[in-house]
Amino acid sequence: MIPSPRPLKVFVVAGELSGDVLGAGLLRELKRRYPGASFRGIGGPRMIAAGLESLAPLERLSIMGLVEVLKHLPGLIQLRRMLRKEALDWRADVMVGIDAPDFNLGLERQLREVGIRTVHYVSPSVWAWRQGRVEGIRRAVDLMLTFLPFEAAFYREHGVPVRFIGHPLADELPLDDDASSARRALGIEHTGPLLAMLPGSRHNEVRLMLPVYLETLALLRQRQPALRAVLPAASPARRAEIEALLDEQAREAITLIDGDAALAMVAADAVLLTSGTSALEAMLCHRPMVVAYRMAPITHWIAQRVVKTEWISLPNLIARETLVPELIQHDATAPRIAALLEPLLTDPQQALRERFARMHAELALGASASAADAVAALVEKGPQALASEREVAR
Repeated sequence: MIPSPRPLKVFVVAGELSGDVLGAGLLRELKRRYPGASFRGIGGPRMIAAGLESLAPLERLSIMGLVEVLKHLPGLIQLRRMLRKEALDWRADVMVGIDAPDFNLGLERQLREVGIRTVHYVSPSVWAWRQGRVEGIRRAVDLMLTFLPFEAAFYREHGVPVRFIGHPLADELPLDDDASSARRALGIEHTGPLLAMLPGSRHNEVRLMLPVYLETLALLRQRQPALRAVLPAASPARRAEIEALLDEQAREAITLIDGDAALAMVAADAVLLTSGTSALEAMLCHRPMVVAYRMAPITHWIAQRVVKTEWISLPNLIARETLVPELIQHDATAPRIAALLEPLLTDPQQALRERFARMHAELALGASASAADAVAALVEKGPQALASEREVAR
C-alpha cells in the first residue's frame, strides 16, 4: 500500500492512567516518524501533552468491578457509539486501543469491519484464562502488541498477527544497579542483611499477606538477629493500614517508606512479595525472591478451575521454568516462606542474578519506539503484508 499523502490520523483510546503513560510514549514516537500526524480519542494528561485531542475524560473508562461496570454499562455503550462515529467522521487511518480490553476490543472490531486498521496495545491475560476470547481478538485486531515473549508465542499459535515490543518497565530500570547506593538514597544506614517486603497494593492483599510477612520476618530474625526489612507502601491508604498492623518489635526491624518499590528491592538482598507486576519488577532489579499469595477461598476455588498456566509469577512464565518459588494459598505459611528465604539472604545467588540480568536485557527493546515501528508498518504495508512477516518476536 502507498501511504496517503495527507497527514496520518491516529485514533487512540486509553482506559486508565497506566495506559496514559504508554499512550504518551507511543504518540511521541509516532510524531517523530510522522511530524504532521494528528491524534484523537481518549487519554489522560500525558497523552494530551503529547498532542492528543481527548474527546472524553479518561475516568469514563476507569471502572473496576462487575457491579460498577453494570451500573455504568449504558454510559459505556453510548461512549463507544460516540467514539465509533468520531473515528469514522474523522476518517482515521488506524485505531490503537490501549489496554481496557472489554471496552476497546469491541470498538476495534466495529472499526475494523468498516476498513479502519486496528492495533491492540497490551495483551489481556487470554493465555492464562478464558482462552476462547482469542477468537474475538482475531476478529477485532490487525495487530496485537505484547510486552512479553510468551504472549507473542500464544498469539502466533492462534493465528493472530503479533509483535513482541519488549516491556516499558525494562526500559525504565537500569541494567546495572548498586545496593549500597540504593540504601543511601533511602536513608537506610543498615549494612547487614536486608529483606524487601511487598505485601501488595490492594487493601485485601495487605490484610491477608502482611500478617504472614511479619511472622516470617520474626522467624528469620530468630536465626539472623541482624536482619532488617524495608517495606514500601503503595499509597497513603496502604501506609495507614500497614502502620496499624505493626507492633513495636516490627517497627524496630522495618523501615517503612512511601513508594520507591524498585529502589527498595535494589537495596535488599532478597524480596518477599505478592505476585503481580512486583515480581517482574524484582526480576528487573535482579534480586532473588519468594512469591507468596493468598486470596479469598471462593476466589482461589474459581482460579484453580479457570487459570490454565503452570506458574503465576512473571519471571517463571517468561523463563518457562521455576526460577522463583511460588507459595499459594495454604502453602503460604510463615515457616515455609522463611525456609525458602533464609538461603537467599545468606548466599549472593549470583547465578540467578545473572540470569535475571540477561532476561532484563531481552525485554529492554525500547517498547514505545518498537510499538510506533509496528503501527507504522501496519499503516504503510497493510494487514496482509504485516501478517505474512515471519519474524514477529525478537
